[in-house]
Amino acid sequence: MNTPSGFKVWVPCDSAALAMDADEVAQAIAAEAAKRSIHVTLLRNSSRGMFWLEPLVEVDTPLGRVAYGPVEPNDVQSLFDADFLHDGSHPLRLGLVDALPFLAKQERLTFARMGVTEPLSLADYEAHGGWSGLKRALALEPMAIVQDVLDAGLRGRGGAAFPAGIKWRTVLQATAAQKYIVCNADEGDSGTYSDRMTMEGDPFMLIEGMAIAAVATGATRGVVYIRSEYPHAVATMRQAIELATNAGYLGDDVGASGKAFHLEVRMAAGAYVCGEETAMLESIEGKRGIVRAKPPLPALSGLFGKPTVINNVITFASVPVILARGADFYKNFGMGRSRGTLPFQLAGNILHGGLVEKAFGLTLRELVFDFGGGTRSGRPVKAIQVGGPLGTYVPASRWDEPLDYETYAAFGGVVGHGGIVVHDDTADMAQLARYAMAFCALESCGKCTPCRIGSTRGVEVIDRIVSGVNRPQQVHLLRDLCDTMVHGSLCAMGGMTPYPVLSALDHYPEDFGIAAPTEKAA
Repeated sequence: MNTPSGFKVWVPCDSAALAMDADEVAQAIAAEAAKRSIHVTLLRNSSRGMFWLEPLVEVDTPLGRVAYGPVEPNDVQSLFDADFLHDGSHPLRLGLVDALPFLAKQERLTFARMGVTEPLSLADYEAHGGWSGLKRALALEPMAIVQDVLDAGLRGRGGAAFPAGIKWRTVLQATAAQKYIVCNADEGDSGTYSDRMTMEGDPFMLIEGMAIAAVATGATRGVVYIRSEYPHAVATMRQAIELATNAGYLGDDVGASGKAFHLEVRMAAGAYVCGEETAMLESIEGKRGIVRAKPPLPALSGLFGKPTVINNVITFASVPVILARGADFYKNFGMGRSRGTLPFQLAGNILHGGLVEKAFGLTLRELVFDFGGGTRSGRPVKAIQVGGPLGTYVPASRWDEPLDYETYAAFGGVVGHGGIVVHDDTADMAQLARYAMAFCALESCGKCTPCRIGSTRGVEVIDRIVSGVNRPQQVHLLRDLCDTMVHGSLCAMGGMTPYPVLSALDHYPEDFGIAAPTEKAA
């Protein structure tokens, strides 16, 4: 809250806001305040995930933070003229941030601090519950920590949704002089950004989650593998690791427990396939990112052949709240075997693109229309891709089904990393299917034939279908090819590329010129 000595104004500093001139807005506020001899304390928070409002400027008031946005540099003078520091009326005034419907309807567990704190302030992190989970973990036996994660029902927040606690238990029970914790932050899926937001906006949360995993499994070294296209995330994580080490939360004596955990950042190799866990391990080891055959599993023979826990950013970031508040608290959210919350990411042709953290069980219709406001173009929604570029295109008949792992698996869908990309009725689904095959051909590591050759042939077959060359036979050939890729590929790169292809073919056959529409736009 503001004090007699000055006003607190918050301007976000993460990539989304910076792309919309947040730095220039901050500089304009500082300059205008100086010009008017007003003492303003300018603080840099992270984005709250309402990207259509960036840069979102917040002012502390006795009632809470009041938001103005989206603010451009040339709006700053009029904000001061309207006395926005005293909650003055202005066309850009949005009201109390916490009361904005987009935020108020969410269940923010993992993202509770996002936009509230300064990302690199240890004091802020501690004041908002930071390190509580690690401190509790240090007082428990390793198996008790693992049991908490198992009881919470936490599953990997990536593609496979494998129970995190089972991985941790396997590494704990493995005998080895050296064990590793590896965070897969090579966030390459289209329409996803929750990993980036976490690393730029609440980096200590990721560090705490990885440290808890280390204490639970006996690992003493860790790596955060961050995609090279995320320079701000790389820089923020490196600073956060240094600060956490100096404060005793990392290093030779974690929390004065006598246990060591050293953490470092590695920049990714710029290949989509390095998001596959074994290709990532190859890359970290300094080799070409090529998928390894399994077994052995990374939990037994991972980084440099040692037992390794591999989870993605949101999985590790979900751990501190589980240890701090208990497994029962966490598993109270969600449905079935999908427990807790997931940060869903709205992208594509969407009016209100941004991050929505909700418990499993809401529907696509709620996400896209209630939160997202429908399409940006104003046209009807035709298809929604869920789960990244290898996810299925979900037709209107499935938009009211609950978003949980089992429900989606039952009809061949994937929840994945929670990325949601919206397409309106102008989208050509045949061309989107072709893109999936072309993307696989470009990004394949080349190790297995179904992925390397199948994707190349897939592009050719789709081209023949669209051009009307012996269409029934080519459709049969495409389905046969997809079956080979699903069952014969070494990893999900080739194994899941057929998902968007077949879903486009099944639900939007008219775009391939082969049938009347079976789904109507909504």
